[in-house]
Amino acid sequence: MKYGEQIVENFDIEKDFEIWPNQHERDYVIKVTLPEFTCLCPRSGYPDFATIYVEYTPDKWVAELKAIKLYINSFRNRHISHENSANEIYSTFESKIAPKRLKVVADYYPRGNVHTVVEIDSEKMVKEK
Repeated sequence: MKYGEQIVENFDIEKDFEIWPNQHERDYVIKVTLPEFTCLCPRSGYPDFATIYVEYTPDKWVAELKAIKLYINSFRNRHISHENSANEIYSTFESKIAPKRLKVVADYYPRGNVHTVVEIDSEKMVKEK
């Protein structure tokens, strides 16, 4: 196994999702686009491809970019639905860095004439309650 495969295969969310202190008191937005997301369909095993968009306003912590990349790549051999992958990514950012605002969009490439977009936005959830 090559070193990149090994890192992705052994990614441990508890020790490898590195976070750093936010050094700024002002509100600002971090937008991360991850255009090479892959996972496996839990029913067929066929690969699913998506672009993941993460947008957040940090509070006390920011996520290190390499850790985000490795985390997202760790989905590639997992059998997981579109909804579950988007919700897991959202929950990971929510629990690890507790941002002031968080939005995750999982834009899946069409397969079988179906195009799926899963969006989870902390601002919309507050307004809907």
